[in-house]
Amino acid sequence: MELSSFLLAVIEDLGADLDPPTRYTRYVNALVAALPGNACALLKMEGKALKPLAVHGLTPDSLGRRFELSEHPRLNAIVTYRGVTHFPNKSTLPDPYDGLLEGVHAGDLNVHDCMGCALHVNGKLWGAITLDSLRAGVFDARVERAMAMFARLGEAVVNVAGLSESAAAWRPDTLNVKDLGMLEAVQLARHDMIGDSDAMHTLKREIQTVSRSQLAVLVHGETGVGKELVAQALHAMSDRANLPLVVINCAALPDQLIESELFGHVKGAFSGADNNRQGKFEMANGGTLFLDEVGELSASAQAKLLRVLQSGQVQRVGSDREHQVDVRIVAASNRDLAAEVKAGRFRADLYHRLCVYPLHIPPLRERGDDVVLLAGYFLEQNRSRLGLRNLRLGRGCEAALKHYSWPGNVRELEHTLGRAALKARRDGLGAMVTVELEHLDLLSELPTQACAVINSVNNAARMSMPMGEVSYREAIDGFSKNLIQRVLVETQGNRAAAARQLGLDSGNFHRMLKRLELL
Repeated sequence: MELSSFLLAVIEDLGADLDPPTRYTRYVNALVAALPGNACALLKMEGKALKPLAVHGLTPDSLGRRFELSEHPRLNAIVTYRGVTHFPNKSTLPDPYDGLLEGVHAGDLNVHDCMGCALHVNGKLWGAITLDSLRAGVFDARVERAMAMFARLGEAVVNVAGLSESAAAWRPDTLNVKDLGMLEAVQLARHDMIGDSDAMHTLKREIQTVSRSQLAVLVHGETGVGKELVAQALHAMSDRANLPLVVINCAALPDQLIESELFGHVKGAFSGADNNRQGKFEMANGGTLFLDEVGELSASAQAKLLRVLQSGQVQRVGSDREHQVDVRIVAASNRDLAAEVKAGRFRADLYHRLCVYPLHIPPLRERGDDVVLLAGYFLEQNRSRLGLRNLRLGRGCEAALKHYSWPGNVRELEHTLGRAALKARRDGLGAMVTVELEHLDLLSELPTQACAVINSVNNAARMSMPMGEVSYREAIDGFSKNLIQRVLVETQGNRAAAARQLGLDSGNFHRMLKRLELL
């Protein structure tokens, strides 16, 4: 197919009714099909970093990475120049995608070409499009001209995608653009809400629904799922965003200090009270008070908290004056407070005051492929922290991450990859550092069936790679297709049951069936 045909396909897509992710993916696929290259990425500016939105030829975890411009000189050079920036194979600048190309060994990445172009929308920098090739010297003047044309089309693609998102803002069942921007701003500081699973989309819709109300919210979920991040998002998206968000860890409050911490005290109220002191309620006046681990409060502390929630008035310890406060309450607990009420360990009246709008955060094991995106995020963080040029996942690691149950959720994943990165650096040779299965130390915790899956994937990869005929991704896809077909037979074609048996999110399972042409 001639270059003009690929350009025409992109132009035709501009008039099609496509959601932004599909639009971005089709654009990237058209570019990499038209030009000589092994990997292509569409990246959006997010603060001072570039966030991949669509990739072709890169590992799945690359979508979870955030490339800080200060640490990636090639990407920084691309976004600061209006034309096409070409890095020849002899360039000494590190490539951010080294080790992230699918089905390629680290040793094969010593020589390759790279080029990219900044994308501007309405006169403002939006992001960039990049193209990498494993063969040296393939990006000549003709390819650079074609890249420039694709970049201009890319600006039209992202502009149309933005317009469709703006139109979607008028529909009540979608996140509006302003709210999405606020959520992304929260995610800049924290990582826990990275994910594209149905469960995470549902959570974000729920956050949008309740954020601008004054209702008390009870956030519940297992330890390590990111309850404080949800509280931050609720505050950032509320009308109180410019006022304080005050956090108090109820589990760390001794009973004798609970009143002083929550309501403050006056000088001389008790031994050691040398000055007047505001409590958390007064500090949060006009803003949001986040009561973390509220289920740990003692019975007497629960009674004192209930009184303030009922009256809206606080009285400092040692004072006979009351202060009116206007505070929006967000509480969190990893306990089932409804069950605690039935067991008599938590006051029913306080529970109903706190749980006006409940929000459930799904555990990581129910978020499907989100674990791979989060792994990419943590790997990039550890690469930067350890001063490594590159840090990637080795064979079988992706499958191990997806089959492990993660009882400690996102926090456990973060710590696991932090330890693995240190071990990989210790054992690594050369500039490319690879996290291997033994560094993750998860195999002993995985079910026998999962270990068999991982070993089969590794064996298929080892058999296929030396022949040069089948890529690592193709080997994995072939094995995945056979496994899914067997499970579908066992479940008599019940896709929901098959997804549960495989430990996959239903939405991601449906997309996998489409990609593997099993629908």
